[in-house]
This record gives sequence, C-alpha cells and structure tokens, in this order.
Amino acid sequence: MGLLECCARCLVGAPFASLVATGLCFFGVALFCGCGHEALTGTEKLIETYFSKNYQDYEYLINVIHAFQYVIYGTASFFFLYGALLLAEGFYTTGAVRQIFGDYKTTICGKGLSATFVGITYALTIVWLLVFACSAVPVYIYFNTWTTCQSIATPSKTSASIGSLCADARMYGVLPWNAFPGKVCGSNLLSICKTAEFQMTFHLFIAAFVGAAATLVSLLTFMIAATYNFAVLKLMGRGTKF
Repeated sequence: MGLLECCARCLVGAPFASLVATGLCFFGVALFCGCGHEALTGTEKLIETYFSKNYQDYEYLINVIHAFQYVIYGTASFFFLYGALLLAEGFYTTGAVRQIFGDYKTTICGKGLSATFVGITYALTIVWLLVFACSAVPVYIYFNTWTTCQSIATPSKTSASIGSLCADARMYGVLPWNAFPGKVCGSNLLSICKTAEFQMTFHLFIAAFVGAAATLVSLLTFMIAATYNFAVLKLMGRGTKF
C-alpha cells in the first residue's frame, strides 16, 4: 500500500462532522467560560460601586456569582474531556460504518458505548439549551441599560425627561427591593455607561452568549453524527462479532 493510498484511506474514515463539532465545542466553551467569568466579576464591581451602599443588599448576589464562577471551572473541564471522548468515539464509529461490510465489525460493547454517548449528548443538549437561554438574560439587561443611556445622550429622540430615565437593578431581581439606591438615573447613569468597566462587561456577556450558542451547535452536531453512526451500526451491522 502506497503512501497516497494510505492517506486516502485514513481520510475516508475520518469523522469530519465530529472534528468540526469538537473544534466548535472547544471554542464555544472557552469563550463562554472565560468571558462569562470575567463578566460576572465586572457585574459584581458595578453593583457594589453604583447600585448599593450596603453589603448586605448584594451579599446573596455575590455568593451566587462566586458559585457560578466555580461551576464555570467545572463546566470547562468537563466539556474539554467529553469533547475529546466524543471525537475518539467518532473515529471509532465512522471507521466501523465505512467498513461495515468488510473485515472490520463493531462489537456489542462498541454499540453499547455508542448508544451511551448518544443518550448523554442528548441530555447535555437539553441542559445546555437552558444555559443558552440563561446566558441571554444578562445581555438583555445590559442592552436595556445601554439603550436607556442612548436616550439620555440624545434627549431629542425621547419625550421623557432625562431624570426619569433610570436603570433599576431591583426590577430584574439582581437586588432586593429595599436596596439603596438600587437604581441610577439621568446623567449619573450616562456616566456609568461611558465607563470602560461597563462597556467591557457588556461585550463580555455578548461574547459569552456567542460561546454558548457555538457550544449548542456543536452538541447538536455531535448528537446528529453519533445517532446516524449508531443507527447504521445497529441496522446494517448484522455480522457482529462476540
């Protein structure tokens, strides 16, 4: 067997869908976890600097943020490991599918392992749909605040007075209703929106949202590829070795 023939045979058995999904998964998870961690840190600083003067008002929020940051560490580790396992499983099942009528036959154990990955990936996709939806919430809050600042900056485009245009952290459940001041209005809010801290946190949340979307697409790709390979192995692989 020549070198070119060997390379061609390897390329035929390569799981291109799994390769693309793995790269997208690593990119999405890194973007979501890295940017999400820094965005939560930025949110903590903004809340304690501008929206509350009493630590007890946002103590619970700080604990939730720190808990989410620890979850992010575990999420990154898990997905990098699981993505590598799915890629390895993709090489195995694709090779078996390509040569299903040849000398290579998949085993009962291999089919069971493939079915297990399909089930786990399906469950992860459902869970990640919730994560994706939740990652849109801070983007929505920051976008509303940024839009309010744009109205303050151009008062001719709104009929409301500048002093009545506010960003209230309490209405989103970020702070309790007895928090003081809890909201920032008018020119004070505009000055906050112009800070590099606010701009950076806003863009980091957008990047984390994009990362969550990329991870969701990768999981869907993994699930489709794994389901297809398992179905072919199950329905066409009649000559199973025990």
